[in-house]
Amino acid sequence: MTDFTIASFNVKNLIGAEKEYYRFESYTPEEHAWKKAWLAEQLLTLSADVVCFQEIFEEEALKAVIDEADEIGLEANESNVPDPSKRYARRAIFRKLAYDPYTPAALAFAPNANDGGPGERRPGLAILSRFGFAEDPQILQELPEPLDIPFQDLDGSDGGHYRISRLSRPILKARVPVGDHIITVFNCHLKSKLGELDKPPGAPFPPAADLVNYDPVGRALGALRSGLRRMAEAWVLRREVLAELAENRPVMVLGDFNDSEHSVSTEIVTGEAPFKNYAWMRRHDAARRNDRYTDEENVLIQAQITESRLHSAEKMFVRRSARDMVFTSAFGGVFESIDQIFMSRHFHAENAQRIGDMEYFTVLNDHLSDGSHPEAPYNKLASDHGQIMAHMRLRGTET
Repeated sequence: MTDFTIASFNVKNLIGAEKEYYRFESYTPEEHAWKKAWLAEQLLTLSADVVCFQEIFEEEALKAVIDEADEIGLEANESNVPDPSKRYARRAIFRKLAYDPYTPAALAFAPNANDGGPGERRPGLAILSRFGFAEDPQILQELPEPLDIPFQDLDGSDGGHYRISRLSRPILKARVPVGDHIITVFNCHLKSKLGELDKPPGAPFPPAADLVNYDPVGRALGALRSGLRRMAEAWVLRREVLAELAENRPVMVLGDFNDSEHSVSTEIVTGEAPFKNYAWMRRHDAARRNDRYTDEENVLIQAQITESRLHSAEKMFVRRSARDMVFTSAFGGVFESIDQIFMSRHFHAENAQRIGDMEYFTVLNDHLSDGSHPEAPYNKLASDHGQIMAHMRLRGTET
């Protein structure tokens, strides 16, 4: 058996001090020191073996956070962990209290291809792994071929198409060796719900951005554009996931999906849930009223859908516990989970051939609801996301 933990951590705009990331937005040296200390404490609390970070503007700023977590973690070890001379030193509780520094860990950083100069920066992603990487991590953002999504009008005529040639943020793919297995880990940050407002040629700003002359129709169209982009990016991620599953590789997808678990974009990533029975359903090529799928075809359909699905770590945890909800975002009074850990069938409890199980699920979200966030003036120094972590136990290859 091999135990490990894997986490998703949206740090909210991590960059060095006195550097303008968005227009007029930057950290003073004091604010940056506070933010770095807060992030280091959260990382120390998680102490996950694999961490997928989002909203990283600079790799150096992330390394500084990791170094600070190591510094306070090793200092805590001196107080919490007895030296080998103590007769109780080998007790399991002290192993749990011990902090394992990230000094030998591997760090992969994916900068954003859309990154600009001061005031026009765009964040990237990173994966930190105590197990290293089985091969060089891959970055997907510039598409080899533009993705054209054709539409057909209701009368059957050509409805045009929607095209993307680059993702708003990169997808970082890493193959991580854990115990006897290699797990493909995807870290993503899909397009936000912030509307893509139309700016006419030569205009200094999009007209719908003028809140004094509020344009609800224009802003709704901006939300439509961002939704289309998010769903297109979800499909690109789904295509990459399916390529791994076709090789029967265990997959975990983590990150900020910028939408709830049951949204269309998220369900594109995870795949559709199968019906209980397809034998009652009329066939796609039915020639008569009673042409339905057979019992044998039902088994085949169920297997094909199940093999390509991803499962929510949060939902697996909620089903096994007395909790009725988990949230990683509290915006505008709405509490929801937009950060997720999804797993392939290789980790699902109902799969007899699974390679491992999720033992527990952790969410650090007190900072979203304890009064320090989002109303406090220093809310930008913490993260506006909760951090989530899955506690996994892998089986050996002999099983």
